[in-house]
Amino acid sequence: MDTSTHQSIFRRIASRELNGFRVRKRAYMDGMTSNFSEIGVMAVEHSGGETPPLAISFCKTAKNSHILALADEDGYVNLLNTRHKFSSSSSYQENAEKAKICDWVAHHNAVFDVCWIKEDAQILTASGDQTMKLWDVQEKKCIGVLTGHRGSVKSMCSHPTNADIVVSGSRDGSFHLWDLRCSSAPKSRRAEPCICSTAEVKGAHLSSQAKRVRRGKAASMSITSVLYLKDQVSIATAGAADSVVKFWDTRNLKSSVTQTCPRLQASEKERLHGISSLSQDQSGVFLSASCMDNRIYLYNVLQLEKGPLRSFSGCRIESFFVKSEISPDASHIVSGSSDGNAYVWQVNKPQEEPVTLKTHDGEVTAVDWSYSEDGKLATSSDDFTVRIWDHNSCFSSTKPPASIRRRVMAMPSRECRKLLMKDQEWSSKSRLDNAFHWNKPADDITRDMPITPPKVHKTDGQKNQFLSMSESDLTVTSGKTPESASKSPSSVLNPPSSIKRTIRDYFLAAS
Repeated sequence: MDTSTHQSIFRRIASRELNGFRVRKRAYMDGMTSNFSEIGVMAVEHSGGETPPLAISFCKTAKNSHILALADEDGYVNLLNTRHKFSSSSSYQENAEKAKICDWVAHHNAVFDVCWIKEDAQILTASGDQTMKLWDVQEKKCIGVLTGHRGSVKSMCSHPTNADIVVSGSRDGSFHLWDLRCSSAPKSRRAEPCICSTAEVKGAHLSSQAKRVRRGKAASMSITSVLYLKDQVSIATAGAADSVVKFWDTRNLKSSVTQTCPRLQASEKERLHGISSLSQDQSGVFLSASCMDNRIYLYNVLQLEKGPLRSFSGCRIESFFVKSEISPDASHIVSGSSDGNAYVWQVNKPQEEPVTLKTHDGEVTAVDWSYSEDGKLATSSDDFTVRIWDHNSCFSSTKPPASIRRRVMAMPSRECRKLLMKDQEWSSKSRLDNAFHWNKPADDITRDMPITPPKVHKTDGQKNQFLSMSESDLTVTSGKTPESASKSPSSVLNPPSSIKRTIRDYFLAAS
């Protein structure tokens, strides 16, 4: 035996004795991002007429994670089954028809944003008609109209734990807070109950410099994106006026708690660059901002005074329709681009060239990651198509995690085969009922629903795989002392009942 090989074997044995076996619980795309493959393309059209998609969103629960909501310029909402076996010989229109679960006219105007709530039983739509609507998805029925904005509603986000609380941002420069339980008497033409906002902040991003430079233009005051943070009381907002992200405490909205923006280099001239979108990872520690200077900035919400931790370049963001999204585990960022491509960066390797997802023929606008199906994402474009991408195929030869293997072995052989094959095509008389499994006996659900691997619960370190790097800016540590524990992300973003800490408290303590 070669001496070097002999020594390496003993080193591995010694390492196992000291550290134990370290089993990766979740497939990670490190070094394999370039293996993204396009698994389906669907046309966006109604009655033979094409229309550009404006917003897409995967369902948030594991059982419905394959369902994609798509909203377009004609005011339609479409629900699509992304597990459909797309055929290369089928046209984009045929793919869309076969994958379609249902669709309906939500507004007689463009729909700029969609938001799933209530375990995916309801969906909110934000429109250019200056309203938002609340829909019962199963019945495709409007159960509430949110009125009060004086401009197109561009963005909305629900409370992290209470889906009845919603924040929205509008082209009129304001953001509103809503409580869906507070409906008034029916006022709409169709006798739909109207809901008025509980709080409003006007001119949230109207800077004096923006007034001088872009006076009279609505875009200079528009709120382009809003987020409800995981501490349950803080809101992040961004606008078209500049690259500033503001943070607000919902208990006192007289002024923002703090704000952050990119720091200009000495060689750079001060220019106004708006932000087209904000996104946050599942833990809520990291926030990304897609800026009109063709960069995407990554912030740590507990280190906002440091400015952006990292920036990612390579895409072209030439309109406010181009969005970006950080993955739920904060390992990757995907962005649309005005050059007709989508781009994917590894968060822990910002200097590397992004992976280019080609094949779109127009500006790539809205993008979204699946929350439960690792590596799956969707991109939409002005070429009137939505494309589904997946990197899981590059792991097809690897063994599943031990927890899944044990689950498989405990199942009957028929269900075991379904799990290993994954993504079996399913159908029944009613696509909508089968897609969401409402009001069905447990046996029927088990029989009709494709069995997918259970979601593996991960520790904080596994959720944010890049946190283990040596760079101090991206490392969030929580010590064992009470003082250090009170400043950890888990205590600030998800405070226990005995310690009511918020982002405001954190910055007051830091000062």
